Amino acid sequence: MCGRYAATKDPAALMEEFAAVDLTGGEAQRDHNVAPTKNVVTVVQRHPRDAEGTVLEDEPAVRSLRLMRWGLVPFWAKDPKAGAKMINARAETAREKPAFRRALSSRRCLVPAEGWFEWKRDGKEKEPFFMTGPGADSLVFGGIWESWRPKGDDGAEPLITFSVLTTDSVGRLTDVHHRMPLLLPRARWDEWLDPDREEVAELLAPPAAELVDTLELRPVSSLVNNVRNNGPQLLDRVEASPALDDAALFELPSS
Repeated sequence: MCGRYAATKDPAALMEEFAAVDLTGGEAQRDHNVAPTKNVVTVVQRHPRDAEGTVLEDEPAVRSLRLMRWGLVPFWAKDPKAGAKMINARAETAREKPAFRRALSSRRCLVPAEGWFEWKRDGKEKEPFFMTGPGADSLVFGGIWESWRPKGDDGAEPLITFSVLTTDSVGRLTDVHHRMPLLLPRARWDEWLDPDREEVAELLAPPAAELVDTLELRPVSSLVNNVRNNGPQLLDRVEASPALDDAALFELPSS
């Protein structure tokens, strides 16, 4: 976890929900089956820069919607393909890992979602579930992001990528999987996004049981196993899922 989720709100709705400006350039798309290496909407908060690119730390930070590719590529990586293996960062160890610690201290983002998918194992079979909230508000994952350029090419367009923080599962979620995304309630958004805050250890704890208790654990169709399948039908409740095709379970889209 977390290896798939649904992001179905358009930028206009997200702008209102997160009080953010839209910097996605009109390229954001609704996606009912977000998989690693896809570009999706995140929320960041940064101080503005002047014409030379210098950060204006005395100016108020601006909250914005940004498109990022799922799968963090560390700034020091030689090859961006490394990001496909860094879709998640364990909240318990992210501060110690070279790939994540700089981003955790200064490059945090919110990842809006309608919910996320997880597969419950029963013997050799895996049954897909969709974890979603009770109302229209987004579920929000704590994320970290990085900017990468090929070594020696400072003029290249940066590749912006992110990872989702994960924690031990809480409450009923342990019946489906032992890990879950770091869910951030609205009361923690400002602290998480604050670009001047470097230490966030107290925000990395698993979410409160009261928050998890509001979630619906919805069995869904095995159509979600293949990333080529998309559309609202993937979120529909089913009574029972057929046997899954393990070979297709985490098949990634071509990039």
